[in-house]
Amino acid sequence: MKSLAVIPARYASSRFPGKPLADLNGKPVIEWVYARVRAIDAVDELIVATDDERIADAVKGFGGKCMMTRADHKSGTERCCEVAESLAAAGRLFDVVVNVQGDEPFVQRDQIESLISAFDNHNTLIATLAKKVTSYDELMSPNNVKVVVGNNGNALYFSRTPIPFLRDCAPYQWLSRHDFYKHIGIYAYRYATLRNIVQLPESDIERCEKLEQLRWLAHGFPITVFQTTVENVGIDTPDDLIRAREVAMKIQLSSSAI
Repeated sequence: MKSLAVIPARYASSRFPGKPLADLNGKPVIEWVYARVRAIDAVDELIVATDDERIADAVKGFGGKCMMTRADHKSGTERCCEVAESLAAAGRLFDVVVNVQGDEPFVQRDQIESLISAFDNHNTLIATLAKKVTSYDELMSPNNVKVVVGNNGNALYFSRTPIPFLRDCAPYQWLSRHDFYKHIGIYAYRYATLRNIVQLPESDIERCEKLEQLRWLAHGFPITVFQTTVENVGIDTPDDLIRAREVAMKIQLSSSAI
């Protein structure tokens, strides 16, 4: 089984323009993401997908592989599909495509390996990650997407609100009564499935929650959910970058001490 990892990266961002090129302790954010994924043996090929020459130049500058993609994509999923289809047209067909967000500079090896290994089960079409919620604020924040998983390990629903709703106790008691899970937005897809889901029309529940994965569920595509204990430090805002610099400093100090 051959795997392709794609890092979709765009320059435009309402909350943090130019985020992939932001300086993270001497290197652009995109270089951190690329280096973490490149070190994973389970990944057979790694490509940054962008529509911005500045990002492409930066990737080439640190020796990474980059592919220019169309500017009209509405999601990273569509950008990943364009890369996979371009490679397939050139005779390089991959069984699994992993979508690694370009603002996750500390993505973990075991997270990617878990997603890729999910496809040893022929029933797996899409795989993603979730982590147990540990605080009330995390549970209540609409910026943290929550997921409910069925007994078969597949997602039942994703929501920006806390799910499930515990009817018989006050919200401040919920974490002591039930395990809630936060969605970690890294995906892997079978190549054939990826080509199918980018053709799907937007669903009503997707429009309500502004969550792309609800389109796939609404159209009957199961999403396998694996648990992770790692809390990734994503970068959505300049304030997040400050926090990421502290984490990066710890990594750099740890590496220099070896």
